[in-house]
Amino acid sequence: MTHNGDDLGAGQRRHWQSTYSDNPGMYGAEPSQAAVHAAETFTASEARDVLELGSGHGRDTLFFARAGFAVRALDFSETGLWQLRETATQAGIADRVTTTVHDVRQPLPLADDSVDAVFAHMLLCMALSTDELHTLMAEIRRVTRPGGTFVYTVRHTGDAHYGTGISHGDDIYEHGGFAVHFFDEALVTELARGWKLGEVFDFSEGELPRRLWRVTQTLA
Repeated sequence: MTHNGDDLGAGQRRHWQSTYSDNPGMYGAEPSQAAVHAAETFTASEARDVLELGSGHGRDTLFFARAGFAVRALDFSETGLWQLRETATQAGIADRVTTTVHDVRQPLPLADDSVDAVFAHMLLCMALSTDELHTLMAEIRRVTRPGGTFVYTVRHTGDAHYGTGISHGDDIYEHGGFAVHFFDEALVTELARGWKLGEVFDFSEGELPRRLWRVTQTLA
């Protein structure tokens, strides 16, 4: 069963808004494993400005800010970003965090070559078509400075939910109201064009457990 991409995207936005409203701080205060790795990688490359895509309520954003990075956090949930700003203010690090409500299906609201590093935990494997992913990757290349690093995580085709639930086509399957685009190796390789693909690390997270890849790549 397939659906119009615009309708699916709008439905996912509403779903995440209500999810954050009903479950404030749903992912807790501790950073993801991927963010810890990314911070180490960004520090090693002497990055200062970090763009985070799909920040949600900001557990990883706040971790980056505490580590001394200036973070631009984008998410399509105004509720999630409000929670992020409130926590940043309470923690005394609001001066290192900028938030913008944004749907990554649209051009990124940043100038060319404006950030040293980009991070996206589980954002690319949301309800984005393969064509939309290629467009987003072009935008990420545009805003990243030469030599900059992009670290992202995605659920992959080895995950137990792959091929089950409601099919939206293009390897997108929906469970419990959440639509996921499951990645295969070919898609990771395609999206790395124009980058130097480094590590593709397989790990598990959360219930089920979810099977993910953590991809680290550098702009050539």
